Amino acid sequence: MPPSASPLPPNSLILVTGANGFLGSHVCAALLAAGHRVRGSVRNPSKCAWLASLFDSAHGPGRFSLVAVPDMAAPGAFDAAVRGGVDAIAHVATVMGDLSPDAGAVIPVVVAGAVNALEAARKEGSVKAFVYTSSSTAAYSPVPGEGGVVGSETWNESAVRQAWAPKPWEEGRTAKVYAAILPNVNFGRVLDPKNQGHPTTSGWAYDLAIGKLAEHMWHAVQPQYYVNVEDTALIHVAALTRPDLDRQRIFAFAGEFNWNTLLQALRKLYPERTFYEDREGLGHDLSTIVEAPKAEQILRDISGRGWKSLEESLKENLEDLCW
Repeated sequence: MPPSASPLPPNSLILVTGANGFLGSHVCAALLAAGHRVRGSVRNPSKCAWLASLFDSAHGPGRFSLVAVPDMAAPGAFDAAVRGGVDAIAHVATVMGDLSPDAGAVIPVVVAGAVNALEAARKEGSVKAFVYTSSSTAAYSPVPGEGGVVGSETWNESAVRQAWAPKPWEEGRTAKVYAAILPNVNFGRVLDPKNQGHPTTSGWAYDLAIGKLAEHMWHAVQPQYYVNVEDTALIHVAALTRPDLDRQRIFAFAGEFNWNTLLQALRKLYPERTFYEDREGLGHDLSTIVEAPKAEQILRDISGRGWKSLEESLKENLEDLCW
C-alpha cells in the first residue's frame, strides 16, 4: 500500500499498552522497525527500564519511551498517556487470569481497560487509528473432536453466558474499534528472556520442553490454533496503517495443534533430547477458520511471507535454552 494511503505517515507516535508483555513488546518492536515512534504503557516504568534500553539499542535513542498506567481499569487511566500528539493506539494490555474460571476476576478489568483506551482516543483529537487486541475466545471455544465454521460474524455466545450467568453485566459501548486482532495461542521468541522470563503462552511451550508442565495444563489447554507472536505483531502494524482494514476482525490463526503436536515438533527439532510421552485422548480442533487465509494475506502484504511454521515458532520460543 502506498504511504499516501495510510492514515499514519512515517515517524508517527503510537501508544502501545502493555508494552512489556510477550505480545506487547513485539508490537512495539514491529512498529519501531516500520519507522514509527512508540510510547509504551506499563504499570511501573522504573521496573521496565530494560525495555527502553533494549529498543534504544536496536532502533536508536529517542524512538521509544515509557509511560505509567498503574491500573488500566481506573477511570481515565489512559488519558495522560495519550496526550501530547499520539497518532494511534494499539491496545494490547489484558489480564490473562492464569486460565482462571472466575470471570469476575478478569473480565471487568479487561472491559474497563478497553473502554478507557477508547475514551482516551475519543478525547484526543490527534488519534487517527485504534487497534484492539482481542482473542480467539471472543469468537469461539474449541471443543476437541467438534468442528464448525468460525468467521467474522462468529461470536462466543456460550462463553459469555457461562462467564456471566451469576451476575449479568451492563453493556456500555462508547465508541467503535477501528480494527480488532483475534490471535490464538502465541508462540515464538521472547525479546528479553532475562527480564521477561517466558510470559503467558510462551511459557506453555517452555514448560513442556523442559518437562515442567503443570498437570492441570494437559486438559486446561484444549486443542486449538497457534500463531507466531511476530506474525501477530506485524498484523497489528498492518491494521494500524491500512484504511481498508477499518472495522474488521482479523483472525491470526496459523495452524491447529494439541500437546501431542507440540511434542512431535520438539522431537523433530531436538532428536537427542527426551520429552514427555504423548497423551491419549486429546483430540483435535476441527473448526474451519474461514478468515485465516485473509489474515495470512495481510501478513504477506506487509512481510512478503506467510505464517511461520509451528516448528520455527517453537525453535524461536526456546532459543535461550541454547539447545
